[in-house]
Amino acid sequence: MNSSLDERDLIVLECIRDAGEPVGSWALVEELERKGCKTSSASIGRILFRLESLGFVASQANKGRVLTPLGAKAMQKARMIDSIDRHRRDLEKLINSRVLDEFLMVLQARKAIERETARLAAENITEQKLCHLEGILQEQESKAARGESIAEVDIAFHRSIAEASGNSALTALYGILAMMGQQSELFEHMRSKVDSTYRRAHRAVFEALKAHDPDQAESCIIRHMDGLIEDVKIYWEHHRI
Repeated sequence: MNSSLDERDLIVLECIRDAGEPVGSWALVEELERKGCKTSSASIGRILFRLESLGFVASQANKGRVLTPLGAKAMQKARMIDSIDRHRRDLEKLINSRVLDEFLMVLQARKAIERETARLAAENITEQKLCHLEGILQEQESKAARGESIAEVDIAFHRSIAEASGNSALTALYGILAMMGQQSELFEHMRSKVDSTYRRAHRAVFEALKAHDPDQAESCIIRHMDGLIEDVKIYWEHHRI
């Protein structure tokens, strides 16, 4: 049986998850209508039968269905794929040199800010923040090994370094630039096309911070950002069409 989830499947699963208790088909019909998705009880019944066959929901006697751990994982994966596909489609529309220049301009600005946050973080980072950063790295490496998206973990890694710098203005500036067309999902897609990863770069930055070596931390983050800039150029030249 095809285990892929369409938008209506996801809405049904989300309704069941958000209910916090077993949900029946009529309650789902009403909830979907409130969300602007008009459907019949028979259609909901077929959806629930399929979701139950896949192990994504489970029936609890006559009370209705509840979400299973497998269903929760399937939802997360489907939403992640949808997000990456959406960003990929957006990215592939960006084919003129003006847009490339804008991407590179923001990356250069990020490079300038992150080299300073890395230096300050090396000087100021606490053991607690180091442990937190190492946990992020371990999560990133585990997700990568499973073939899962590391986009959110990448954002958390860079944001944590900015926060560890102790400079709230630089942290705020990083947050603004990171959202200016520089979504990690987009770069994750590009780097997959050019067969590039950044796990080693992140680990090198972490080791420099752990050693409280500002020069090395700055050098590592510059190499990381230069690598990302080069990946963008390669993608635009060879893979964007």
